[in-house]
Amino acid sequence: MALSREELLARAAKVRLFIFDVDGVLTDGSLTYGADGEMVKTFNVHDGLGIKLLQEAGIKTAIISARRTPIVLARAKDLGIEFVHQGGHDKLTPFKAMLEQVGITEEQVAFIGDDVVDLPILSRAGFAVSVPNGRPEVHARAHYITEAAGGRGAVREACEFVLRATGNYERVMAQFLA
Repeated sequence: MALSREELLARAAKVRLFIFDVDGVLTDGSLTYGADGEMVKTFNVHDGLGIKLLQEAGIKTAIISARRTPIVLARAKDLGIEFVHQGGHDKLTPFKAMLEQVGITEEQVAFIGDDVVDLPILSRAGFAVSVPNGRPEVHARAHYITEAAGGRGAVREACEFVLRATGNYERVMAQFLA
């Protein structure tokens, strides 16, 4: 879905809640298993700081993931992500519950996903984002596709886009540029 930069900024300017998928977005989509069967995921530190900057700007953050793993809970806790839902391909039910809990509308939500299980939310989110490694069906419904790949800075890029659109970028970055 091709939108002008002005249209993208207008959509992103309304964001009050940013929801993240995990596999393929916060990670590169790889699943690594140790000899004991324990799963290992790798997260990008730049993405994590982008999420923290959103929170500093007053934008709530959430995770909705089809896969259930304690690794995601640990990362969410580390980043102070307020809402986490894991398990099941039905992502729409927890999405609606989060909207009700936060008291916002669909147009005030940014969602970043990469696979077909993300389509129900991507089709409703005011600012729908995908990654270059996302599925074609997802790209067709995304408002914005990051240049960086999932697990390689895509989340940071999307966070900074929202921060700029909401007029918060300079303020949250000032602490590092002093």
